[in-house]
Amino acid sequence: MALNIISNYAANVAHRNLTASDTAATRSLSKLSSGTRVVSARDDAASMAIGARLNATTESLKTASVNVGQANSMLQIADGGMATIDNILVRMKTLAVQASSGNLSDTERGFLNDEFVQLREEIDRIASSTNFNGIQLLGDGGDVAINFGDLATGGSGAALSPVNGFDNFAITDNNYWATDTDSDVTDNNFEVDIDYAAGGQVIMTVNATVDGDNRSQSIDVTDYASGGTTAIGAGENATLNFDELGLSFTVNTNFSASVSSIAADNTGASNFGSDTTFNGVAGNDSSLNVVNMAADNGQALQQSVDFQVGAGNTANDRMSIEFSSVDSDTLGAGALGTEVSIADLGANAIDTAAGAQEAVEVVGRAIDDLQRARANIGTYQNRLDFAGQNLATTQENTESARSTLLDLDVAAEMTAFTSKQILVQSGVAMLAQANQMPQNLLRLLQ
Repeated sequence: MALNIISNYAANVAHRNLTASDTAATRSLSKLSSGTRVVSARDDAASMAIGARLNATTESLKTASVNVGQANSMLQIADGGMATIDNILVRMKTLAVQASSGNLSDTERGFLNDEFVQLREEIDRIASSTNFNGIQLLGDGGDVAINFGDLATGGSGAALSPVNGFDNFAITDNNYWATDTDSDVTDNNFEVDIDYAAGGQVIMTVNATVDGDNRSQSIDVTDYASGGTTAIGAGENATLNFDELGLSFTVNTNFSASVSSIAADNTGASNFGSDTTFNGVAGNDSSLNVVNMAADNGQALQQSVDFQVGAGNTANDRMSIEFSSVDSDTLGAGALGTEVSIADLGANAIDTAAGAQEAVEVVGRAIDDLQRARANIGTYQNRLDFAGQNLATTQENTESARSTLLDLDVAAEMTAFTSKQILVQSGVAMLAQANQMPQNLLRLLQ
């Protein structure tokens, strides 16, 4: 090769090799810093695709394990409620056996009957109130809801609107309307009145009706007026609790304006509940202040609840858990539901010797019915335990497979990185030498 100073072939070769070594060292460094063998698809497209799917499966299995734990917790709550009901049934059978004896008078049997009936009501209360995140476990829950259709324009409760200060309503499970013993709860309602009282007070009263029986609760809302100590500012809300009724109202800044309007007119003509042009607005009829109740089918006991216990979307990835009602209407009716239940014993269940003797048999069947329901819960608990163990094993193996594809062998990569570092250092040194070669040609010109 001819010697020249225009083109430095050796330096070009050294530079190319140095660039390649530096690129390789940079990629190796990125793998070491991230801890993964496949930083981008260019490293291993197939492994990245498979690894991504395995990673998604692993995370899904972790969530499925949480679902299994939640299902077990739910079943544990159900079993705890059944354990309490079992204790109650044992006491009820004791009372029935005692009342069956001829040495007791009707008066004494009456005392035993009072406790028997109260215990039966406690069974229904436990069955109704035992739930997990709103899901009924042992029986139907509170069967009452607010009929929000009454709040529509022209409805019986249309005045209870945001423009008058009412944003929302809520009822508790132990609300007054849930005491209705009839299957039809649509004849129940509540009425809201806000009235001016002597001394400049403004009183909000809720009148509740259940089958013609009335109950009311009042609170002083004077301080909610504009400029009051509890006035509601723009964009803010406050909650008014009527605990005796199990009802709460969420009110907005317009509520303060309404209270102020009522307080300003000491004649009572501007009271909410009677003024047909409330707040001076034509057509704003505040006498439309009655809201009816409705059956809440959302709190009924579900026949089954599906839990996602797998990472896929097949029937095998879900487990259906069935629940049995254990209220007084069910217990004692037998496996086929054709026998007399403890609810059928009536209000005078054991106030006679004959009734008490029948109750002994009925409560005995109720205990058997409860044990069948409880055994069913135990079966699902054991099944969930095995499902959880399988998920844990599958998760470990899937994580191992993902690790094999994507995780970096740090020792091997560190060895490779050291080699690349040496090549970079060598390339830098050789490029420096190559750049010195044209300088040697200058000596020929001296």
